Amino acid sequence: MSTQQDVLDAAARARAASHGLALATRARKDAALLAMADALLAAEADLLAANAEDVARAEAGGTPPNIVDRLRLTPDRLAGMAQGLRDVAGLPDPVGEVVRGSTLANGLELRQVRVPFGVVGMIYEARPNVTADAAGICLKSGNAVLLRGSSSARSSNAAIVAVLRDAAAGQGLDADVVQLVPGDSHDSVKALMRARGLVDVLIPRGGASLIRSVVEESTVPVIETGVGNCHVYVDRAADLDKALAVVLNAKTHRTSVCNAAESLLVHAEVADAFLPRVVAALQEAGVTVHGDDSFAAYDGVLAATDEDYAQEYLSLDISARVVPDLDAAIAHIRRFSSQHSDAILTEDQAAARRFVAEVDSAAVLVNASTRFTDGGEFGFGAEIGISTQKLHARGPMGLPEMTSTKYVVTGDGHVR
Repeated sequence: MSTQQDVLDAAARARAASHGLALATRARKDAALLAMADALLAAEADLLAANAEDVARAEAGGTPPNIVDRLRLTPDRLAGMAQGLRDVAGLPDPVGEVVRGSTLANGLELRQVRVPFGVVGMIYEARPNVTADAAGICLKSGNAVLLRGSSSARSSNAAIVAVLRDAAAGQGLDADVVQLVPGDSHDSVKALMRARGLVDVLIPRGGASLIRSVVEESTVPVIETGVGNCHVYVDRAADLDKALAVVLNAKTHRTSVCNAAESLLVHAEVADAFLPRVVAALQEAGVTVHGDDSFAAYDGVLAATDEDYAQEYLSLDISARVVPDLDAAIAHIRRFSSQHSDAILTEDQAAARRFVAEVDSAAVLVNASTRFTDGGEFGFGAEIGISTQKLHARGPMGLPEMTSTKYVVTGDGHVR
């Protein structure tokens, strides 16, 4: 049987399983999530052994240490995965929520209610914890999920999914609400992207090239997530002590995530006061600054190119530029931002209002680090990714964003 047919068969099973899951009560779904959490911990030895195979293969292949670390599971990381499932179980069930409702003038009762998408496909890289996170969020929101992780984590993902399926079945759900997409080749990814009619939506999580290929090749609707060329703009009315703390946090708190700052803009009127402080502080933290002529006047700063300003580094690097005014800062962000998260540091409320109104990103922050763009930090409790598109969902995607809606219209023999 061909890889394409294997994937289509899995998608058909997911479609059939999704019908029962859409009707499952919150109690049934929560019981399954708690059982999954317990099962992950009970299978710790098997899961760590499977992960060790992936880690050994990655190290033998010369994979960079930071990527190997993202791949590696530990008892603490497994415990975190289990706790994540328990946390999702504790969240409100979005399915059936009435978004709005009214009685029309003709007496018809109109309700718009949340319903699951049906079947969600996830294409993601490296971290096996995403396997459990995505399965939990999709199950709670009533969606069957087809998981296609990277081949580098295939042993880990297969072991995790086997545990999750058994736990779901033990609570009376169809095991096919959670499936690993068959096959390791790009053909299996392509088949998933072309399974329109069986898969309702695809969510890619990973680097820019992965997301671009899914968006460009898929016939299944895609929710685009993640690439984060995030900016911090220090305005002329900024409190420079606050600004320094925010820049350092945004850049250095965790470099390998999409909400880390990648570019720094500084108003010319505060450049003489701020540049010596921020360059020294960034360099002390191990950050390489790629800057314009004003920044490059400092020792150790590399000359920046347009490629630097467009770069999502995901490392201890930052591009930097002095701008003459707020207009120039906004123009730079419009040109280079990936529309993920962009921040202004200012005590001038008029400047803040203009920035918020004119910067078209999923999250715009005033006097706060870009690192706050996160489902947990926003109080959503769980997040499957951060959408940088504009249709349906934008920003951190919690449980409500994993649903669509339907209109329920109730009459009493009404005819038009």
